[in-house]
Amino acid sequence: MAPGDGDLMTKEIDRRSLFGWTAVAGATLAAPAILATSAQAAPDTRDITRALRGFDTLPGDVSYRINVGRGGRRFSAGQRAGDTLFVGSSVKTFILARYLRDVENGRLNLTDQLTVNNGVRALSSPVFLELTGTTPATSVLEAMITHSDNTATDIALRQVGIGRVRSFVESAGLSFVRIATSTRLLFCYLAGAPFGIDEGWAGMKVIADGGKFGPLRSPMNRRETMQGSADDFVSYYERVLAGDLIRTEAMRREFRRISSMPATFWSVAPENTPIFGKGGSIEWDGFNAFCLPGQMLIGGTLPVTFSFVVNWTGKPSTISGRRRPVRLDHPRHARGDGEGLRLTRARTGGERQRTGVAAGQVIAIGGRRVWLPSGCGWPILAAQDP
Repeated sequence: MAPGDGDLMTKEIDRRSLFGWTAVAGATLAAPAILATSAQAAPDTRDITRALRGFDTLPGDVSYRINVGRGGRRFSAGQRAGDTLFVGSSVKTFILARYLRDVENGRLNLTDQLTVNNGVRALSSPVFLELTGTTPATSVLEAMITHSDNTATDIALRQVGIGRVRSFVESAGLSFVRIATSTRLLFCYLAGAPFGIDEGWAGMKVIADGGKFGPLRSPMNRRETMQGSADDFVSYYERVLAGDLIRTEAMRREFRRISSMPATFWSVAPENTPIFGKGGSIEWDGFNAFCLPGQMLIGGTLPVTFSFVVNWTGKPSTISGRRRPVRLDHPRHARGDGEGLRLTRARTGGERQRTGVAAGQVIAIGGRRVWLPSGCGWPILAAQDP
């Protein structure tokens, strides 16, 4: 049975706080020590090793890769980084890159007016859920990445074509990345609809109300899914942000601009540190996933590229209940010996606001109130018992 809205919100806040630490702590803790080290000397990696231990001990399937310097030339660490896991909305970055490539080629235009209506409307759409009309393609891409709006995602996919996105992923050598045909088809398939059958906006309301179209399916299936590996994401972000996968400077700037917007990333990065990426998560019929891949630029020049993924079964609180929120101090508070940043536990309400608490909204769909966290891309739903 679905828990109450208050419980849903609390779980999401705790889970976001946890990942605000585990996903970026290693990079931010290691960066000052690495910057203080000459190019010839080996960096002091004790702080990053200690930080990563907290991620290593999480229950479920845990995977990560972190590279300091391109290709990990200054430091690299990983655990099961080649494993294929569910990564949710993190795959939306590939849609963005393919779209911008098509703008470069003259096939698409960022000023095109795109249609928003029930023909493409999907769950977890904090921007376009109640809107009907047209909007510029730029606004669609921003909503897809900044707020992980699934309606925006399906609009972008309709324009660029899922086949072209998958071809882009394949040409980039991202062997383990799998992208759903659309977010709406993914929801339908997970909720028991036959493969390829779109139950429409009416079907989305059925799912939001706890209904289903057949036996529920796992997000880790072989037909409609969003999967990838930590190694794939690190390889991709290193190359796309270096300009290897997008040819023109104008579109590279547009990729960096839109990829720097997600609030989740700014809530965990050190102050005044550029950070780019797109996270993802899901809670579905006892299966949970969270993924946070991207890149920070320490000192504006040193890339720290990371991807942290965890898939687990059971209640979301299986993880969130095990640890209290933590925050990362700004580099100006680093110890004088240059070993890294201090990791301190949040103790007051004011400090808690810096731990990566998710913003969002509660909406009514099909007579049921649903919590939609901003930047997550997935409604927090629990399927009812058969």
